Formats: sequence, structure tokens, C-alpha cells
Amino acid sequence: MSDSFLEIRGISKAFQAVQALDSVDLTLKPGEAKCLVGENGCGKSTLIKIISGVYTPDEGEIIIKGKSYQSLTPIASIEAGIQVIYQDFSLFPNLTVAENITMSYNRYHKTKFVNKNRNRELAKKMVDEIGVKLDLDQEVSELSVGEKQVVAICRALLLDAELLIMDEPTTALTSKEVQALYGIIASLKERGIALIFVSHKLDEVFAVAESVCVLRDGKNVIDGPKEDFDKHKIAYYMTGREVVFDPFVPEEITDELLHIENLTLEPYYRDISFTLRKGEVLGITGLLGSGRTELAESIFGLRKPTEGTVALKGEVLNLTGSDKAVNAGIGYLPEDRLTQGLFLKVEIERNISAGIVRKFSQNPMGYIDKSGMHQTVVDQVESLRIKLGGLDHPVSSLSGGNQQRVVLAKWLAISPKVLILNCPTVGVDVGSKQNIHETIKALAVEGLGMVVVSDDLPEILSVCSRVIVMNQGRFTGEYQASELDESTLQQMLAKA
Repeated sequence: MSDSFLEIRGISKAFQAVQALDSVDLTLKPGEAKCLVGENGCGKSTLIKIISGVYTPDEGEIIIKGKSYQSLTPIASIEAGIQVIYQDFSLFPNLTVAENITMSYNRYHKTKFVNKNRNRELAKKMVDEIGVKLDLDQEVSELSVGEKQVVAICRALLLDAELLIMDEPTTALTSKEVQALYGIIASLKERGIALIFVSHKLDEVFAVAESVCVLRDGKNVIDGPKEDFDKHKIAYYMTGREVVFDPFVPEEITDELLHIENLTLEPYYRDISFTLRKGEVLGITGLLGSGRTELAESIFGLRKPTEGTVALKGEVLNLTGSDKAVNAGIGYLPEDRLTQGLFLKVEIERNISAGIVRKFSQNPMGYIDKSGMHQTVVDQVESLRIKLGGLDHPVSSLSGGNQQRVVLAKWLAISPKVLILNCPTVGVDVGSKQNIHETIKALAVEGLGMVVVSDDLPEILSVCSRVIVMNQGRFTGEYQASELDESTLQQMLAKA
């Protein structure tokens, strides 16, 4: 009898003409953490949904603790000890911590009446078991992202989970919360709980995993102990090509584009001043809560500062809204593309053309020049190498990397003078990340003012020519990227 908790043998799944999975194998032992990596669209999500019973495979076999299944239902997967923690955690924000932890347990056991004392006892038992502190009576809406994740883990453990599948679990966590999560994962493994850890962040692969499985185009590329890999090997197996993140060296830095003077918006940031010139990529980095996002939103007119000025090419702007910023020539790619950057159910073409309708309707009759607007969209798709089935498909049909390129295309279509990119590669795979970085550098060389706001330190160091460090609402240092390394920059961010 096998000592594995889970065995996937020859699993295949097609959606019409698209072969999402092609004879995929995977083995996982109790207490083992396996990182499942691959570019967006490689089949990771499909495989997770087959394991959790959401999808039925076309071929293959699933073996859990020696028992063979041709397919699973969600209930059968839960009964077998499998739980998935998705990026949104699927929590009820208006309910308490205790109520959220026990909700699935009560539903599964068909509890008819709410017993608050019993719920609290069960929740406390789970919280104590993993060694964290949570106010069980606090509403989930008041928790930090890291605390919400702990609630989701406790909820899964209450259903006797023996395998936790964690999908991009650190996307919105601070560095302190990431370290706390690593500790929880270590304690889960000690208890014999297996984990499948999906992540685009290669550093995390080596922090939590015993083994790595790489998928590409729906197929197994390689599966083995993490000691057989380094970041360059994983990137190569994911993409099928060498992936190198070279530091950016500006060809020429010329005229001043953007000048920020003594910008203040309490309690988020205060006395912020800097200048952006043509030909450079300026990085602004800080931990969550440092004020970096609020600053970016103020420059784009989404938040009104109480003091200070924003000047573009020497002209002071009155940014009372984002429309004023757009008209002046400032674009903003938000951190959360799904809720702030895209109309997910709307066609790709309409997403890209959203900002240029007015430009193509400036004629005496007010008619929209649809052919001119369409050609602009086509040019952007070709320039950014957006992979799509058709411009009339919904943007939700695209991978994360291609969705991000659509947001970028929308802003480039307006021909901005300055483009602010807030975490431009969050949630995208390593191949798309390299392509987006190359695009940012090329745009800077062409004379577009580029500001990259991010806490992804390798990203900041590879794509930016100059870096400003932000801490607790203030700028605490300004450096040439060539003067820094990741360790030094991490220490700067951690300083209070």
C-alpha cells in the first residue's frame, strides 16, 4: 500500500478545443508541502478544481489514502480531508471570527440551531492549536488580511483537513504576516497535514516546500525535491526559455516631467517631494501601510491632499478627480486590477478603449470614429503582445498576465505623459512579469515618465533606475538602484 496521501495519475481535462490538462501526475505525502508552479494558463487552477471536486476529469485517476476515484464531488473531496483556501478566503465580513470558523462545520453537520457558546469553544480550540491570537468576537471585516487568512485556515482544520491547498496565499500580506504564515505552515506539516502551495513568488517556493511540481501548457514538466532547483531553473521550466531580470540603466535622462512639492494627506503621508524626469523609471517602495498607495492615488486625483502641489511639465494641476489627471496626461494602473482596473464581464476591446471614447468623438456631430478607435486597440494588443481569443471575448477569459496587459493598454491608448504603476506584476507569472518589465523600460526610453510603486523588492531593483524608500508616511531615503541590493533595501523598509 502506498504511503502517499494523494496520487494523481494521468489526469486530463479539455474545455472544447482547449486542452487544459494533459496526462498530469502528482504525488503528495502526509506532512509534505508541494509548490505547484507554472505560468498563468498552465493548468494549475484546473488541477486544483479537479482535486476539490469542482471539475470532473476526462481521463485519469485520483487516489486518496489508497482509495481510487474517477472523479470527486466537492462533498466527497471534503470528506476525504481536502480543503482549498482561495485568495479571497470566502469569509463572511459581517460575522465574527468564531462564526466564520464554525460556519462550514455547522453546515456540513447540518446543525439546525446556532449555539454561540459551542461555536466559540470550537473556534478557540482551533485558534489555540495553531498558536495564534484572535479576538473571536471581532467581526471579520475589521481584521487584517493576514488575520483573515488564519480564520480561513482554522475553518479548514475544524473540518479535519488532511490536505490544505493554498492559492497565492501571500499576495496581499505584509512581510511580517508572510513570516507568520510560514510558521503556521511549519506547524501544520509537523501535525502531518499535507499542503499544495500555489505561488508565483519563487522565494516562497524554497521557504515552504519539500518538493516542486512545474506545469507548462497543461503538462508535467518536472517534479522533484526542492534541492534540485534554483530560481533560474524553475523560471526556465515554467517558460521554456531563459528568464533574466536585468537592472535598468537609462540611456538618457532629460527634461522634468512631474514635480511633487510638500504633498501631505494625514494620516497617510506628509511632506512628500520628488521629481520625475524623462528617460528614468522611478521606484517608490514601502511596506503595506507606508502610505505608498495613498500617495499614488493622490497624484492621480483619487484622493485630495490637504497641502502641497502636483506639477506636470511645469504647470501646477488642480486634481479634484481622476478625470482631471487623465486630461492632463497622467495614467494610473491600480494595485487590484480585478476590482479597480477592469470591467471583467465586458469585451476586451471595450476595456482597452474605455479611456479614448472622448478622443474619437471630437467632431461637430459627436459621432464616434469606431474604425480609428478599433485600430488604436489593435495596435496596443499587438504592441503589448496580449494573447487573446478575440477582441469580443470578455476580459475575464484572459490569464492574469494578459489582464494586466489590457489595463496597461487602456492607459497607453490615451498617450499619457506620466504613468503610475501600482504593483504592476502582482499575481502574474514569471514570464509575464519579465515581459511587463521589458515594456516599462522601453516606455521610459521612449520618453514616457514611469513611476513604479511596489513592495516587490526584486521588481524594484530590476526595473527602476532610482528608488525612493517610504516608511510610515514619509520618504526616508533616495538612492540609485545600482547602489542597492535586496537585503539592504529590506532592512531600510523594516526601519521604523
